[in-house]
Amino acid sequence: MNRKKIESGGNMSTLKIIVDSACDLPHSYITEHNLELVPLTVHLNDEEYKDIVGIQAKKVYDEMRNGSVPKTSQASINQFSEVFTKYAQEGQACLYLAFSSELSGTYQTACMVREQVLEDYPEFDLTIIDTKAASLGLGLIVNHAVKLMESGATKETIIEEAKFYCEHMQHLFTVDNLEYLRRGGRVSNVSAFVGGLLNIKPLLHVEDGKLIPLEKIRGRKKVLKRIVDLMGERGEDLSNQLIGISHADDEDTALQIKEMMEEQYGCKHFFINMIGSVIGAHTGPGAIAVFFLDKKANSDIDLTK
Repeated sequence: MNRKKIESGGNMSTLKIIVDSACDLPHSYITEHNLELVPLTVHLNDEEYKDIVGIQAKKVYDEMRNGSVPKTSQASINQFSEVFTKYAQEGQACLYLAFSSELSGTYQTACMVREQVLEDYPEFDLTIIDTKAASLGLGLIVNHAVKLMESGATKETIIEEAKFYCEHMQHLFTVDNLEYLRRGGRVSNVSAFVGGLLNIKPLLHVEDGKLIPLEKIRGRKKVLKRIVDLMGERGEDLSNQLIGISHADDEDTALQIKEMMEEQYGCKHFFINMIGSVIGAHTGPGAIAVFFLDKKANSDIDLTK
C-alpha cells in the first residue's frame, strides 16, 4: 500500500481528544470543549440510533419501562477510519480515551483501524488508551485530560496523568432491577428471580475493566449507604475531589447520594449526569453509580472542577 504524506499546514501544536459515547458526558460538554465524539449504536424497536447524537437516554429508559429490550453495538471500523483518516490528513496529534476493552470491542476496533491508517500516514500521531473505565468513570478521565490540554500541557504529560486516572478510578454502582443485568448475562435467571422477590440490590464495581459483583444488599437505602461507606474505605482526600455521579433517569436518588457524601465526607465538587443510552441499555432505569479516585493524583491541575 502506498504511503501518503501528511498534508502541510496541520496543527501539531495542539492535541485533539477523541472520546466515545460510553463516557456519558453531556453533548454540551463535548461541544464546548471541541472533542471528537465516536458514538456507539443503540438498537431499539427495530431502529438504529447513534448514542448521544441520535437518541436521548430518557427515551431509551421510557421504552424499557414499557417492555422494550434495547441492544447495543460497538463503534464500527468505518466510524474510526473516517475520524482517524481526517486527522491524519490534517497532521493533527490525537489521543483517544476508549471505553473499557473488557466491556466492548470498541477499543480493539480502534487499534486495528489505527494500524491501517498508519500504513497510509506513517507520521500520524495517535495514542489510544484502554481506560478500563465506563460511564462517568471514563468521563472524569476525559475531563482531567481536557483540563490539562486547555492549560497547555504536553501530550506526554496528558497521557501520563490520564493513565494515572485510569489506574485509580473507582466505580461503585447498583441497579434497581436485576432483570436488565440478567438479560446481559451478568446474573443468572435464578438470582434475578430471587433478588426481585427479596428486594435484593446488587452492589457492583469495575476491576481491571471488568464488571464484578461485590455484595447483595436488601433494600435501596441500605445499598446507597453501603456505597457511601465504601467510598470512605477506598477513596483518598474525597472532600477535594471532583466526584462523579451518574444515574439512569433517577436524578432524585443521585441528589440524595450527593447529600450523603456531603454530610459524611464534606465533598464539595460533583459532576452529575444521566447514564447514556448504551450503558443504560444494560443497567436499566434506576441505576446509580459513583466515581472517585482511590489515590490522590499527582497534578498541579485543580481536581475540583
